[in-house]
Amino acid sequence: MGLPKPILRLLLVASVLSAYFAYDFYSEYQASQNDYATKASVESFFSARKHANQGHTNNWAVLVCSSRYWFNYRHMANALGMYRTVKRLGIPDSNIILMLADDAACNSRNKFAGSVYANKGRGLDLYGDNIEVDYRGYEVTVENFIRVLTGRVADSMPRSKRLLSDDRSNIFIYMTGHGGNEFLKFQDNEEISAFDLADAIEQMWQKKRYNEIFFMIDTCQANTMYSKLYSPNILATGSSKLAESSYSHENDNDIGVAVIDSYTHHVLSYLENVNKTSKATMQDLFSTYSFEKIRSHAGVRSDLFNRPLDQTLITDFFGGVAQVEVLYEQDAEQQSSGESIEEVPAPSLPTRPPAVLASERPQRMPGFKAQPVSDRQSTNSTLNTVKAAMKREDSGLLHALKLWGSSLLVGLLLVWTLSR
Repeated sequence: MGLPKPILRLLLVASVLSAYFAYDFYSEYQASQNDYATKASVESFFSARKHANQGHTNNWAVLVCSSRYWFNYRHMANALGMYRTVKRLGIPDSNIILMLADDAACNSRNKFAGSVYANKGRGLDLYGDNIEVDYRGYEVTVENFIRVLTGRVADSMPRSKRLLSDDRSNIFIYMTGHGGNEFLKFQDNEEISAFDLADAIEQMWQKKRYNEIFFMIDTCQANTMYSKLYSPNILATGSSKLAESSYSHENDNDIGVAVIDSYTHHVLSYLENVNKTSKATMQDLFSTYSFEKIRSHAGVRSDLFNRPLDQTLITDFFGGVAQVEVLYEQDAEQQSSGESIEEVPAPSLPTRPPAVLASERPQRMPGFKAQPVSDRQSTNSTLNTVKAAMKREDSGLLHALKLWGSSLLVGLLLVWTLSR
């Protein structure tokens, strides 16, 4: 004896609904898996980028020439050579603090008035028309240098004289002048000691004024100046060891004095072949150090630094940092339509410097020998992959259609069952 027809119809309705909802559940499961894979891919990409650059979003440079007088011409050329290089690699003037204790360009003994050269061929004027000196002459003091680092400046101090860094800033500090065991002279009048420098940088760390610091110094017994550092995330290098002098590279007979120091000349020679997309590392730079080239024993201290030197790019300190913002397609549409979207707070980033005409681009530093450095592969393919992965359907509309269809199906089947 068979079941009554109403019961059979109810079982048919239950079977159809079960099949439908099973399919719907499977579709939702597949969509959630795809969404999870997309997010995992994006998180993996940015996690790798964060490991590569330690999450820093802006670069700064503090360049100090602490010597006065015409016979210290080479120290001014040292600082101006570094200034030109960091600008060429993408750090804008707004993120560079340049301190020059003397103005050799306007010295009455300068045969080439208004110019500073770093080689006897005088192929490139380091002073030129596009230079911004933030601290000049008697403004270059130990006190002002420490105030710049620690941010303890008067409220009236203009922005151009402030180091407006934060805990996501990588800072390159370069110093040149006359020094000795654990000190560097300023203006031949006062000194900054290795302890002063170490305590100033510790204040920076406590006040969250840096992410990482690369400290470089070119002076006699330079390596002793970073011997007292104790704050984290600092990489340091110097031109000479304890009880050793640093020497000039070459003289110019027309200028009448030495025009650049050997150590700085060597570093600038290497950096001349590094561009904004280079993947050259700090280890690559340090591996070029030799007594034959520099005529002193350059040193490196990396025990306070938490990244392998062969994975630390030179451009992490010398180059500019571009801001990249990735939006979901839905957020992008809301943004374009003027609707408010939830934003994640982020530190303000430096303004991108204006484009430079080909005729105004910095010239290659004459006399510097090229050393081959391979370029970083283009990241366009990676960014395109992330962009494709971020695309998703409008889930709200899809859910609304499914709910409407389910309600319609259930209603039709119940009407059919009860009407028989």
